[in-house]
Amino acid sequence: MNKENWIFPYLRQYSGLFALAILLGSLTILFGGALMFSSGYLISKAATQPESILMVYVPIVGVRAFGIGRAVLSYVERLTGHQFILKILSDMRVRLYKIIEPQALFLRSRLRTGDILGVLANDIEHLQDFYLKTLFPSIISLFIYTLIIICAGLFSISFAILLAVFIGLLIFVGPILSFIYTKTKNEQLKRGRHQLYQQLTDTIFGISDWIFSGKYETFIQRYEEQEYQLLAIETKKQTFVNWRDVLNQMVLGGIVVFAIYWANEQTLRGEFSPTFIAACGLAALSLLESFLPIAGAVSETTTYQDSLKRLDDIQAEALPWIESENLKDLPVISQATIEINHLSFGQLSETPLLDDFSLKIEQGEKIAIIGRSGAGKSTLLKLIQGVLVPTSGEVRINGLNVNELASTIPKLMSVLNQKPYLFNTTVMNNIRLGNPEATDEEVYEAAKMVQLHQMIMQLPKGYETYMHETGQRFSGGERQRIAVARILLQKTPIVIMDEPTVGLDPITEANLLADIFDTLKGKTIIWVTHHLIGVEKMDRILFLEKGKITMDGSHQQLLEKEERYRRLYALDRPFYMNR
Repeated sequence: MNKENWIFPYLRQYSGLFALAILLGSLTILFGGALMFSSGYLISKAATQPESILMVYVPIVGVRAFGIGRAVLSYVERLTGHQFILKILSDMRVRLYKIIEPQALFLRSRLRTGDILGVLANDIEHLQDFYLKTLFPSIISLFIYTLIIICAGLFSISFAILLAVFIGLLIFVGPILSFIYTKTKNEQLKRGRHQLYQQLTDTIFGISDWIFSGKYETFIQRYEEQEYQLLAIETKKQTFVNWRDVLNQMVLGGIVVFAIYWANEQTLRGEFSPTFIAACGLAALSLLESFLPIAGAVSETTTYQDSLKRLDDIQAEALPWIESENLKDLPVISQATIEINHLSFGQLSETPLLDDFSLKIEQGEKIAIIGRSGAGKSTLLKLIQGVLVPTSGEVRINGLNVNELASTIPKLMSVLNQKPYLFNTTVMNNIRLGNPEATDEEVYEAAKMVQLHQMIMQLPKGYETYMHETGQRFSGGERQRIAVARILLQKTPIVIMDEPTVGLDPITEANLLADIFDTLKGKTIIWVTHHLIGVEKMDRILFLEKGKITMDGSHQQLLEKEERYRRLYALDRPFYMNR
């Protein structure tokens, strides 16, 4: 993928619209200056009480023409500028989608959820302010600045040099100083807000502990102290902005006075008519006002840099082989063989979680993967799903690299994890999530297979009963059964189980596992667990330690050959699932 940035390619692509918007913006300002010049001349000329109205007819026509022209140009400039920006934003969104969509499964393993959400919801939209409030005004101001200096130079070189210096304070010195100061404050505010968000999020999750401990007043006091610190920084920043604006207005007023003084000197020398003094002063005031927003616009560029950095990070994380045209889209299949060849995963500076791991799983096999926390069990599952990218080696399904099957993974495998999410909608909709095309009868059949149908029918509205947020109406075992019903509707040949019985009591765990294995007959099951309850149902049991398989065999084989397995199994023996 061509790693171009997110600004210049679009300027080149829509250079015609961009140039037209700049031209119209410049003409709008020039017409405003001409309007004020004509008005000043008209007022001064009228004050001399000319003998005939014809003596002021030309400036009257000029005021009318420039007034109407400025309004029309301003409207057309806004229309053109927004057309240019909307085209760019549309192309950016399409480009971002083409980057994210093929690797949707992989991004969460390499980027934070908040970064992805910020890119999708805010960053692209935020870049329109860069064009509207920074790029357009800056280029137009430079054009007007150059034009003013050239025109002044036609009358007096010394006057042009002085104007260049004074106006340079508005469009160079002021914005640079403002950028340096506000950059530091913006970074401080950003860090402070991030800390507040983190603290608030932690408190929401642990609100009951704060209340029961009686320390909630301590949290409120600490939170308010951090808010006051942020408020102090914002106050300093706003105070600087206010003083900056005052100084800019003073510089602008000084330039206007200087323009009036120069026009008066030209009049005394007989080079100008006295009626041009007010005209020059009002024209200078109108033209110079276009330079005032530059300082504020430049000082906000740090916020655009954050958006551009996140977009660049998303693009940098796009793997070269994850292109839409490279991905395979297979038809629905009922047989799938998994081959894991010399798989390794881990950071270069760390001990690898998986080291030269190889395994072959035939269709219909039931595999249990057991190991202590941090042994690499869940990592292995994510590699099989294609959520993580291996350091070396590969995972193949039916001979194809799993990373080339991003759009087909939901058709090949379904996942039963520790906490399946249940939405605040009806039981029917939650089960049908496994297959939105499923009929009501298919949903009923899936619920019967997981022993839920009778319980659901006893609810106030049966399958139309709302489950409340996260499924709080149901117990942990019932929520897992609903998740299994989803899997049955999904009809995938592979089912991945990532410790689905964590937190359940032993009896509920044993009963749930028995029902899961009965209802998933014929499917390939890859089950990660800490317990040995239910492993008798497995075709193979793998012990994972330090990224390698240390024990491999059926339940009976390991009982006969491995002393360590017998000791571990004896610990779970009182809760043995004798079904």
